[in-house]
Amino acid sequence: MSQIKTIIFDLGGVIITLDPQQAVNRFKALGLADAEERLDSYTQSGIFGYLEHGLITAEDFRREFSKLVGHEVTHEECAYAWQGYALEVPKRNLEFLKRLRQEGYRVLLLSNTNPYMMEWAESGSFDGEGHPVSYYFDHCYLSYQLKLMKPSEQIFRAVLHNEKTFASECLFVDDGARNVATASQLGMMTLLPENGEDWTAKINDFLMNNE
Repeated sequence: MSQIKTIIFDLGGVIITLDPQQAVNRFKALGLADAEERLDSYTQSGIFGYLEHGLITAEDFRREFSKLVGHEVTHEECAYAWQGYALEVPKRNLEFLKRLRQEGYRVLLLSNTNPYMMEWAESGSFDGEGHPVSYYFDHCYLSYQLKLMKPSEQIFRAVLHNEKTFASECLFVDDGARNVATASQLGMMTLLPENGEDWTAKINDFLMNNE
């Protein structure tokens, strides 16, 4: 095995393929005229950011969002809009995660996300085979639970501390350049795939070359 012992993956844009426009369209359909400005694939702002930061609950968000658009919006409508980000969950990615764990790597998820997205991701419909996203990972580190967000150093330090591991033994895979830059500054090996890219061969090569 390589000197890399732990592989940390982002969720949106890496494990799942994102469709930001679909999310924008769904929020617009609920009456959010400036959805493009308020939604960002990497770092949300306003109540969207507060939700992902764990500063407000899903119910707080629903209430504030209802005020924003001027009519009552249900929990289900909020969930449907947020889950518009999820385009597909490529089977190759899930198979690769399973293989990495079988080979002895510790496989972690580190995601800026929120309770609405995780309702779907932690359900059996995530992979279409009855398994939630957590089935594929040794541990899931989620921004709204940690009350920390990428690209802050604190969230990476929290993971390293909790895992009792060193940055030099970690490979971090994320489609956000700022997130990758922070991880790199802390001493992690990094990979910056594009949304939807098949990164499996790159990780294979990386692990073989770092033995």
